[in-house]
Amino acid sequence: MGCIGSWVTFHLLNDGAHVVAFDLSDDDRRHQLVLDAESRDRVEYVQGDLTDSKQVDRVTEGITHLIHLGALQVPFCRQNRPGGALVNVVGTVNVFEAALRRSIGHLVYASSVAVFGTNDDYPVPVLGTDAERRPTTLYGVWKCANEAMARVYNLEDGLPSIGLIPHTVFGPGRDQGLTSQPTSAILAAVRNEDYHIDYGGTLGFQYAPDVARTFIEAARTSPEGAELFGLGGDIVTV
Repeated sequence: MGCIGSWVTFHLLNDGAHVVAFDLSDDDRRHQLVLDAESRDRVEYVQGDLTDSKQVDRVTEGITHLIHLGALQVPFCRQNRPGGALVNVVGTVNVFEAALRRSIGHLVYASSVAVFGTNDDYPVPVLGTDAERRPTTLYGVWKCANEAMARVYNLEDGLPSIGLIPHTVFGPGRDQGLTSQPTSAILAAVRNEDYHIDYGGTLGFQYAPDVARTFIEAARTSPEGAELFGLGGDIVTV
């Protein structure tokens, strides 16, 4: 379970909701970081593969609200491009197909700031959701495909959805992916250690528990179309 997913679970349990957590990995170190043992016992864990449409269909039976966060992040996509496409594109198709079959009207998925280009590609530092897509990684290309996919599912099938675009998520549990480096830098500062972030520019920082809460509140709305929103946060230069 990833960082945002772990915090989504944390908030939902505190809200008294029943949580079904679907993940290929059985690595629960982030859940152990975020949740106490009693809370973890309340989660219905289902180990499965997002690229297997039958497994996705089974796990969504009886589900009323679906938050899709499953993806391979930039470093893993670079290492295994075909695998990245399967998880990030085909896996998302499977989620949308399951939502359509199950008539799930509360579907939220994660897009990414990776759909945009570099700071030099735009005249302003803060972009709206309608800014030109100029991805520089295959991960970003596949997130663009997910956004377009959501629009087509709505146009052709009437399936409503909300896509959210996080930027630089930081906080407990943020330990992998290209933009996890600021969290590593914070940890190094606490330890009085040096740390070098390998990239820079104008970044939007968003605290992981806040991002998770936004996904939950989006899932509780009733969209009519394929809606897309960016997430706010502190704008800083790195």
